[in-house]
Amino acid sequence: MGLLDILLGRTKPVVPDLDQLFALPSAAVTLEAAAGFTPTGQGAVCFATVEGAAFEQTHREVQALLDADTERTGPPVQLLRDDYGYSWLLSRRAPDELSALVNDLHAVNSAMEVNGFGPQLLCSLAGFENPAGRPLALVYLYKRGTFYPFAPLPERGQRRDNALELQVKAALANDLRIEQDLSRWFPLWGAPGL
Repeated sequence: MGLLDILLGRTKPVVPDLDQLFALPSAAVTLEAAAGFTPTGQGAVCFATVEGAAFEQTHREVQALLDADTERTGPPVQLLRDDYGYSWLLSRRAPDELSALVNDLHAVNSAMEVNGFGPQLLCSLAGFENPAGRPLALVYLYKRGTFYPFAPLPERGQRRDNALELQVKAALANDLRIEQDLSRWFPLWGAPGL
């Protein structure tokens, strides 16, 4: 970073630390104790849609890698597109296999990064729910290296439970690197894995 960058208020972008994803299993214990939310076994990686043979090859390699896991049960890894045009790679595990799900998310992010698609990575999420079935996601922002909670309100359209999100933020402050800029807590309406 040079003097001109300092004078103009530019900052270096945060280098993604994918190993932060491995903090999710211990954060899940805290989340269950503090708010009653448990893992659903679903998680996804979101990235800007890319066209071309190189991306298709990377996607096939990642999907083959994850589907080759002999301990995986249930549906295979899926590539989905949301209503906003973003692509999601959805992984499903048993709810008690959060560590395996985190390994899947890490593998997808790492493979995309290694193959030159790091700039297209947006976020990863792990799904949670409480005994009443209320959804919650812990979202990892790839470009910020931080997490934030996203709690959509069921049956209310596109509204979220801000009080719950702040409660989760406070509960997980010692477990995860929480995004402090609340304007970066983007809603993920209709996200696979949530």
